[in-house]
Amino acid sequence: MLNTLRKACISNVQLQQVRLGHRVRGKAPIFCRTLKERLDELNYKDELYTTRIDIGFPRPKNSSSELRDARLDHMKKVKSDKNLEQLARNHQLKVNLDEVRNEWLNTLGPHHKKQVAEHYGIFEHLYGEGYFVPFKNLDIFYDLKEKALPVYCGNVIKPSEALNSPTVSYESDGNTMWTLVLSSLDGHLNENDKEYVHWFIANIPGNHIEKGDRLVEYLQPFPLKGTGYHRYVFVLYKQNERMIYDLPQVSSSSPLESRTFESRSWYQKYQDKITPAGLAFYQTDWDSSVKDYFHNVLNMKEPVYEYDFPEPYIKPQKWFPKKEPFNLYMDKYRDPKQINKEYLLRKLNGVDPFQKPASRLRFPNAHALPKNMPSWLKLHEKKIRMSWGRINDV
Repeated sequence: MLNTLRKACISNVQLQQVRLGHRVRGKAPIFCRTLKERLDELNYKDELYTTRIDIGFPRPKNSSSELRDARLDHMKKVKSDKNLEQLARNHQLKVNLDEVRNEWLNTLGPHHKKQVAEHYGIFEHLYGEGYFVPFKNLDIFYDLKEKALPVYCGNVIKPSEALNSPTVSYESDGNTMWTLVLSSLDGHLNENDKEYVHWFIANIPGNHIEKGDRLVEYLQPFPLKGTGYHRYVFVLYKQNERMIYDLPQVSSSSPLESRTFESRSWYQKYQDKITPAGLAFYQTDWDSSVKDYFHNVLNMKEPVYEYDFPEPYIKPQKWFPKKEPFNLYMDKYRDPKQINKEYLLRKLNGVDPFQKPASRLRFPNAHALPKNMPSWLKLHEKKIRMSWGRINDV
């Protein structure tokens, strides 16, 4: 009996946590789950839906060890060249950037593009569990009259800079056929899990984009105001044969609803005949051309989104608040309109329409204040001199 009581007392003491004279609610740390266990439980995902599937072309036959050996041999050759070393010491060594870029594209470039695309969630929102390594490089440029604006992997392009269709080029022989799709992942007005297809060209012979079947005419990007950056993705698919896609013909005058698209379901339907090979994407946010597009093309009011900030929490008022400046404490419970009125009157009090405003003090806190002024009023006056309004404290 005594042992049972002793165990009950020990467990009762363990559960009653006392910290700084206050009892802490909840179980003791020895009985609680750790933060990692709780996060693992909240973030649990079924492996059936999180297993990644490579839907692209297989990797080149050259293994990573062969590439590493070739790179080491090249480095030894470069280091043993005394002429190159002398030019480098004299700051006269010139590097051909085109050769460097081609070397990068042929080795690690596609894998770097895949990593960047995964960082931006491109594969997840296009294909769900599917992904691919973009071994086919896409050179995409928007014509800005005086210069060309490229599309890489996540660079920012304004809607006014992408009003017309870009120039797309890639390496290909004349015996292959391709499909080029441009879609927006974040811009659907009614369905969050759907996309808008902005450009769709099928049965492209080789790299002659102009000879392909233009099923969907090009549409400029229109990111909504207040929604941040939107992602626009170019994907190049290689066809095994000439394709007839079950898609309606969409022109520039077609309604926006006809451009509703879902890459995942569309690819599942034709996955035995097409394979994704190239990828490029950019980000864009709102500018004035979006308003013109909604008013002049869609003939509808432009949707504008704003963030609604919740009302600040103010704890219940006390009769005698300790360690609280009474003027700031009382302002928290006053009508904000009255406070704004006092600020306006104080600002207008020092304004004379016939005289220029008084110059600000060069050293505000160096000027003495009356000795009989209360401490709280001295602090208030110093904040006024430093242009620190009471609204910052409230």
